Amino acid sequence: MNARRLRARLRSSLRGWGGVGAMAALCALAVVCALMLPLTQPPGPDDAAASTLTRGLQTRAETCENPQDQSLDPAGGSGSTPTLDAIKARKDRRLIVGVDQNSYRWGYLDPNNESGALEGFDIDLVHRIARDLLGDPDAVQFKAIPTSRRIDAVRGGEVDMVVRTMTISCSRLAEVAFSAPYFRTGQQVLAPKNSSVTGYDTSLAGKRVCSADGSTAHDALAADRTSGRLPASTDIRTTVPNQLDCLVKLQLGQVDAVVTDGALAASQAAQDPTVELKGGLFTDEYYGVAMKRGADDLVREVNGTLRDYLKDPDGWRASYTRWLHPTMDQGGRKSASATPPAAHYQ
Repeated sequence: MNARRLRARLRSSLRGWGGVGAMAALCALAVVCALMLPLTQPPGPDDAAASTLTRGLQTRAETCENPQDQSLDPAGGSGSTPTLDAIKARKDRRLIVGVDQNSYRWGYLDPNNESGALEGFDIDLVHRIARDLLGDPDAVQFKAIPTSRRIDAVRGGEVDMVVRTMTISCSRLAEVAFSAPYFRTGQQVLAPKNSSVTGYDTSLAGKRVCSADGSTAHDALAADRTSGRLPASTDIRTTVPNQLDCLVKLQLGQVDAVVTDGALAASQAAQDPTVELKGGLFTDEYYGVAMKRGADDLVREVNGTLRDYLKDPDGWRASYTRWLHPTMDQGGRKSASATPPAAHYQ
């Protein structure tokens, strides 16, 4: 019996009931019919395509190893540059890049800089990419993108690329393309100096830990609490759009510790002398430039820039010395991040 005939029969049988009772019964029937409808319909082409895509993304993530080595060789390709040509054809001929404007020494607004321009290690790299691609290091439109929206911004075409302390991971490779790595770091714990937290260990039992939504830090916390590496009593419910918001919550006493990239944690510790890094890095991760999947020509062009930038004494090393050396190389010891990562292409 179809839904229309069923409703007609029900209306007939409800004569003499109170209007409210009849209406309630009809509403309940409508809900049941709506819930049953998808179960009675054969899968359409869109459903099949979505299912196939989901399986493909899951397979790619499950079979991926060494995600930092999955990018394209700058020397390869057909020589065609459709993505770059489209960028050059814009009226204002600018590269649109998603960045951070709140990460000290990475991408931030220095109140002492009268020009009001963004500064930092990631910003230096963006200028080099713009110089190589468009012949002008300032041919850039910067867009502040929160941590949680980096992938959406790339996939939706809101930006040409994201240069924002973004870790290359297997799951992310299923959604966006990455350049070769330009920085090596890992996850680390940040907590008040007088805290009982000693690192990523049992001292986090019963503690409130903050991480950025959509970050590899949050993924690690969730996975490790499930596996037992992290105490089950660790409260990881606090997430924020931008990782710097975690430092604010730590300062306000709303959380007990922060888990984020060690490089970012070092910069945050430099901003607040009451907090410090606890323990060492507990993951091994690499930052890359994120671009839309299928934009192979742009990926290869960016990799060509990185190949030269990482070797240039006035490039990567000069930028590291200026921005990151003061916070990362402590106690007379050079950080493991002080050496540019090697590129290995797929």
